[in-house]
Amino acid sequence: MSRAEVEAGAEAVRVGDTEVRKPSPLWTFGLFRSELLTTFRRWRTIALLAVLAAVPILIGIAIKIETRDGSTAGGGGEGPAFISQITNNGLFLVFTALAATLPFFLPMAIGVIAGDAIAGEANAGTLRYLLVAPAGRTRLLVTKYATTMTFCLVATLVVALSALTVGALLFPLGELTTISGTRISFTEGLGRALLIALVVAASLIGVAALGLFVSTLTNSGIAAMATTVGLLITIQILDQIPQLHALQPYFFSHYWLSFADLMRDPVYWDDLVRNLGLQGLYAAVFGSAAWARFTAKDITA
Repeated sequence: MSRAEVEAGAEAVRVGDTEVRKPSPLWTFGLFRSELLTTFRRWRTIALLAVLAAVPILIGIAIKIETRDGSTAGGGGEGPAFISQITNNGLFLVFTALAATLPFFLPMAIGVIAGDAIAGEANAGTLRYLLVAPAGRTRLLVTKYATTMTFCLVATLVVALSALTVGALLFPLGELTTISGTRISFTEGLGRALLIALVVAASLIGVAALGLFVSTLTNSGIAAMATTVGLLITIQILDQIPQLHALQPYFFSHYWLSFADLMRDPVYWDDLVRNLGLQGLYAAVFGSAAWARFTAKDITA
């Protein structure tokens, strides 16, 4: 935002002999809108979304080639859940694509955006200028987190819409058979696909908070992004070691694939609730840590 926009969006409040500029609600919305535009106009963001959109395309083409002789994909049990159903119903490509991108591609993209949120501004020398505006550190940090969460939703929907488009082009559509064996209409299946996409986006709020906290620890955007992605990979590895089974339910990635329970009839809510509760806990812990660090940080850039 320009200085003129900042001044126009601030209300003057006199405290004693000093005039303090207080941000109005419209200014806060303007700051959030400015952050969204800045984030989604970056070539890095566009490239990340393009990679995410390409994953379902590659999966769909690979399955189409594999099954062109009439065989069934994943007939031997290989691949993510739902993969054997794609040839019968293209809507299952949505579930398969989300299952394939959630362990790495989606959290990596979130880690890049969150890790660069504060550190990138400091590295570019724009952080001090942002704090000159009447936003305050808390308001700026919340705006950065809201922008990252918006990216979580957009990235997840990009994967889902790409998969739905490819599935409709390459495979038939129609009624779905749930994991429980019951049949549901295509319209209900679309509704569940949307709900699954929302749950996947919500599953990334812990990663977003972790990345934002890391971003407050350094003035190097590259270092923050690399550290966040490194932590994601480390947690994923630890979550696969049998000897750590007692700790694994507390890893933010442990219940990520519980969204598959939304394709049961009736829906199994236990792991879904655990996943969302765990993400909320990570968001609270690392969000608080980010706030404590950022509000006490000496801003030199």
